Amino acid sequence: MNTLHKFWVLGHQVTAAASSGEYDLVFLETPPNTPGPPPHVHQKYAEFFLVTEGEVEFLLNGERRVLNAGASVDIPPGSLHTYRNRTDRPSKMVNIHSPKGFVDFFKTVGVPLEEPHAQERSVAQEAIERVIAVSKGFDIEFQEAVAI
Repeated sequence: MNTLHKFWVLGHQVTAAASSGEYDLVFLETPPNTPGPPPHVHQKYAEFFLVTEGEVEFLLNGERRVLNAGASVDIPPGSLHTYRNRTDRPSKMVNIHSPKGFVDFFKTVGVPLEEPHAQERSVAQEAIERVIAVSKGFDIEFQEAVAI
């Protein structure tokens, strides 16, 4: 059985599962009223999100979509996207990146779950600066701020 790696990344709990396929799979747990990452584009990665609990608002190429448990969204390469939990309840999602390799971003910027004050440290200025510094190396192109 493979080990799960758990981190806090920008205020979200990320659990990375090992995969033998050509994709990365993570479980995302988003606390209430928590924004997602800044709007961004991946040129080489396709993404897929499946909401398993709660409600999540997505922005995909300028279109807003509210997804409830059981709903999913495909995000092709080159698509501007982000998400957020606007509710007063936690949300959970399965997130897949293809091809394999993006999970290393979470491992690079994530604060291990077992470390003291991990959630708070994941949104501290130092953590945000680290995300910005390594983003291009992980095919993340942040765009101008778009309110969601």
